[in-house]
Amino acid sequence: MELKEQLSGVPGMLRPFKAYLREAGLSPGDQVVYYGCPGACTPFIELLGFAVRDLPIEQVYVPEADEERARVIRQVAGVGMQVSGDAIRVDPKVIVLMGGLAMPGVPVEKEAVQAAVAAHPGAKVVGICFMQMFEKMGWLDTFDFDLVIDAAIDPVRVWQ
Repeated sequence: MELKEQLSGVPGMLRPFKAYLREAGLSPGDQVVYYGCPGACTPFIELLGFAVRDLPIEQVYVPEADEERARVIRQVAGVGMQVSGDAIRVDPKVIVLMGGLAMPGVPVEKEAVQAAVAAHPGAKVVGICFMQMFEKMGWLDTFDFDLVIDAAIDPVRVWQ
């Protein structure tokens, strides 16, 4: 895998994601399934979902790697994309692994994520992380990513 381009800001994360999904050959109703940590990854998943809301896809959130807890992501008028309470069967055409899953101390093992990915042969795999988390934790060598978006939150400035 080689560095394709370097962008900045929130659009630098969202635009290549949307472009990738547009070019992925998805059909109406195909699933894009995001696997991530409750709380930490959820807002980023909803942000990514909002960026692709005009695509005719079904978006699904899987907390950690537990597909039994899968929920539909829906657009809520005047709010944005929100994880719903509606359960759904998982059948991804695109799997999106969020970097929070790779963070130390997260209650999901890399092997559980590998098993979830392996359960869907043929699905494309996208990784979205911050601060080189996939690289630091060896996930770039573990997963056969079709696309990786690695964003930085640096510097963080605080005024009071």
